[in-house]
Amino acid sequence: MDFELSDEQRLLVDSARQFASRELAPHAADWDRDHHFPVDVIKRAAEQGYLALYIKEDDGGLGLSRLSASLIFEQLSAGCIATTAFLTIHNMASWMLASFADQALKDAWLPRLVSGELLASYCLTEPDAGSDAAHLRTRAKRDGDDYVLDGSKCFISGAGSTDVLIVMARTGEESGAKGVSCFLVPADAEGVKYGRNELKMGWRAQPTRTITFEGVRIPAGNRIGPEGQGFVYAMKGLDGGRINIASCSLGAAQAALEQSLRYVEERKQFGKPLSDFQALQFKLADMLTDLTASRQMVRLAAHKLDHGHSEASLYCAMAKRFATDHCFNLCNEALQLHGGYGYLNDYPLERWVRDSRVHQILEGTNEIMRVIIARRLLDQGGMLDRLL
Repeated sequence: MDFELSDEQRLLVDSARQFASRELAPHAADWDRDHHFPVDVIKRAAEQGYLALYIKEDDGGLGLSRLSASLIFEQLSAGCIATTAFLTIHNMASWMLASFADQALKDAWLPRLVSGELLASYCLTEPDAGSDAAHLRTRAKRDGDDYVLDGSKCFISGAGSTDVLIVMARTGEESGAKGVSCFLVPADAEGVKYGRNELKMGWRAQPTRTITFEGVRIPAGNRIGPEGQGFVYAMKGLDGGRINIASCSLGAAQAALEQSLRYVEERKQFGKPLSDFQALQFKLADMLTDLTASRQMVRLAAHKLDHGHSEASLYCAMAKRFATDHCFNLCNEALQLHGGYGYLNDYPLERWVRDSRVHQILEGTNEIMRVIIARRLLDQGGMLDRLL
């Protein structure tokens, strides 16, 4: 395995860094303060291909590897975590449509999702089905040439401001994962109702709402793939989603470390720069080590996913758990290093802490990541060679 980036990947990184510094970073604090969802900037991101990074070129996407997509998300999140996180969700939802829908459904919706004319939300979590997503209750009942959806989803990013909902709903009588199917629901379909924009600790630059489906009628052709395959698609999507959100944590952590380096060079106490204090040097050394280890975990998981490794899901879970935990801690340590200034809204540290905290919860909580890891570990009969 070559740990060096290719020339193409370096160009992608440079381009994403420039976009973030031009379009995201100068406005991120205002978006956070005003709870503003920057749709205009997201549409400009589409012009760079950032709404269809790993959708195949035949379907209008860039056809990048998950590793290359991770590199881009890492750079963008250094500019604005909340906006980049929405880009990752849109990418995942659009990828599901591109990967599993029939050609007619793709032709009707995918080009406009790729171009940014339409934005997508991903609807899996329910009030009574968070970590236990396989026991979701939203139901899609077949009625002639249509399905009728009833139920509710919660914590839906972009809800109320997006145009397309990728919805997991129960079609079969079976309990658990086997009875779940996947649907494309127009966000303005009759019977789709939105709750208030949730008041969140972080991710304030994107709306989060509950969605209720009350007798929502959609054509049977809006089903993505066969009945009963929805949960399979959801889990495949989450493998990539875990890499994506971990990549957002990497970008936040690097930004926090770079801000800390500038601060310790400029700030003086007891007659000398903070950078002269060995205790702070050690802290900075640990921060860089944690960031580097997290980055390597994420890139290894992306490599495994790109190459169809049999344990790719395990590596995605490990990378997500490790990177989101350590990068949040890094952001928090960076805030502490800034003292009272870090706690002020004038500095970006408190926003990076607030925004990166949720990464330990979504795309499967880090406790669920540990469940996944432990199950695979205990299945090996004491031999780890098969996991390497």
